[in-house]
Amino acid sequence: MFPITLRSILQSIRWLGHAGFMIKGKRVIYIDPYQLEFPDVGDIILITHDHPDHCSPDDVKWLRRGATVIVAPEACASKFKGDVRAVEAGDSLSIRGVTIEVVPAYNPDKEFHPREAGGVGYIVTTVEGLRIYHAGDTGLIPEMEQIKADVAMLPVGGTYTMNAEEAAQAANWIKPRLAIPMHWGSIVGSREDAERFRDLCEVEVRILKPEP
Repeated sequence: MFPITLRSILQSIRWLGHAGFMIKGKRVIYIDPYQLEFPDVGDIILITHDHPDHCSPDDVKWLRRGATVIVAPEACASKFKGDVRAVEAGDSLSIRGVTIEVVPAYNPDKEFHPREAGGVGYIVTTVEGLRIYHAGDTGLIPEMEQIKADVAMLPVGGTYTMNAEEAAQAANWIKPRLAIPMHWGSIVGSREDAERFRDLCEVEVRILKPEP
């Protein structure tokens, strides 16, 4: 196994805009694909919750082949066909050498993503051993203090999720090797939010360009 470096991390992660990412290694993993402009097939597709800018069957259909596995909370799992795994916070599963831990994602003080809605985040450990946390749509929650990850993908746009200050607090709790701001630049949030997040973090931050 090759050593995991900052360069290799950045080479394996593609930000698709908003909360969408592609992680490329021995397995191709998508998280919350939305409004994509390329049809690259994925081995695993993770959906965090049922809002249409995260749970988009029209996007997922272009990324699937017969063996593609979709992982999603119960509220949106029924929108997909094929090999679909319905999950909730606390679950853990292994798919083709990729370990997926399902963690809570909710707003503690807003109505947009209540805990009872069942939205989740994911900690993905790739075949190569890279451990990646995608927070989903969430506020700053105490469960984040227990997260261990090499990479943390954190929403910074405010309104529906953490703002830049809260996301920086999360990153400083988690202490990943790399933090990546998301949930900015399209529906809500601006580059200024991403830059504010970077300035407040005590860890390495990269503001990625969206590659739709």
